Amino acid sequence: MPTTCVVGILWGDEGKGKVIDYLAADTDYVVRFGGGHNAGHTLVLSSGKLVLHLVPSGIVHSHTTNVIGNGVVVDPIHLCSEIDKLRLRGLDVQLGKNLLLSERAHVILEAHRRQDQWAEALRGSGKIGTTGRGIGPAYSDRCSRVGLRLGDLLRPARLRSALEGLAAQKNAWFVAAGLAPIDVEAVGAELIAAGDRLRPGIVDTGAVLRRAHAAGKRILLEGAQGCLLDLEQGTYPFVTSSHASTGGAFSGTGLPPHLLRVVGIAKAYATRVGEGPFPTELKDDLGNRLRIAGNEFGSTTGRPRRCGWFDTVAVRYSGAISGAGELVLTNLDVLRGFPLKLCIAYKLPDGTTTTELPAFDLDLVQPQLIELPGFDDDLRQVRRFEDLPKNAQAYVQAIEQHTGMSIRTVSVGPERQQVILR
Repeated sequence: MPTTCVVGILWGDEGKGKVIDYLAADTDYVVRFGGGHNAGHTLVLSSGKLVLHLVPSGIVHSHTTNVIGNGVVVDPIHLCSEIDKLRLRGLDVQLGKNLLLSERAHVILEAHRRQDQWAEALRGSGKIGTTGRGIGPAYSDRCSRVGLRLGDLLRPARLRSALEGLAAQKNAWFVAAGLAPIDVEAVGAELIAAGDRLRPGIVDTGAVLRRAHAAGKRILLEGAQGCLLDLEQGTYPFVTSSHASTGGAFSGTGLPPHLLRVVGIAKAYATRVGEGPFPTELKDDLGNRLRIAGNEFGSTTGRPRRCGWFDTVAVRYSGAISGAGELVLTNLDVLRGFPLKLCIAYKLPDGTTTTELPAFDLDLVQPQLIELPGFDDDLRQVRRFEDLPKNAQAYVQAIEQHTGMSIRTVSVGPERQQVILR
């Protein structure tokens, strides 16, 4: 199958950036299909660490065409800044050549950021844990059919009309809520300037990708966040505002439905950023030790990630909804010196046990854990599965057994070459 979709299997931060970078070596197109600059994909290159927010991870490969699809919400000011930073790092970013932007992608405004932060503050103890970057409000405006699209930035008269309509809706309650109103003139001028910079890359990317698919080109679809943050299938309401699972891959790119190879990315333990239920979370010193060992701090916000045991119930569910038939297991090296436990079922409040992920009351389940012997070896130089310590091999095989998913690739460090293929 010429198309591969890479998705995070839990709540994001599983190491998709490294895996996409690895797969992009044999790919013609790398396509981001959802989310916004709340996502952060980290690559470890010979020149040092590189964090990408909107630009697809294939940008470090000279032979790939990178596409920001129509399912992404784009802050054009941030995107211009990100492109500048990549060029300063020596990357050859050429709009219209190796970086294409969908004219249908919706635009994030400063007003969306103010609205996002205001709404999160109002939630008080019930906050969701958003990054405050305007992602949700931009998607809300898209659904309300008042949003702006990148193509609007190239059409000043249309842009002004759309901004006036948006301002008419928002400014009355912005002022009442103590938020700065939308200044149509100032915002319009800023967006037109950004549009002028981005103009060479703003095209009908759906048509580009359909032609590429018809020609048999190798296409890699890059998800943001993880399946359990999917708006429809995730741990609602503690989810993102887009379709982070494979379901968003076609609507977010303009590609027709066709067979995909779906690769799920999961850490050898579980992490989550922000609020929401997390059945296997470790709230003790062991969890803090795991956070430090894995450097579990958000690449976008720097927030400490919550850490816990590997959850086969959640992974099996995400694998089923995403269609992932295989897993890439990352961060196995981090578990050196730790006890190893797997969650294989949940005990529900009524005393019954399930191996299915419930839609409600996930915060009330009790994880049913099994313990496996740990290992003390440094795995970072291992390149063959049979050279792993026996206990590490047994841990990987136990995950396969309890998830029903094959693990063909194991990552044992952040660098591109620290990979074991089975």
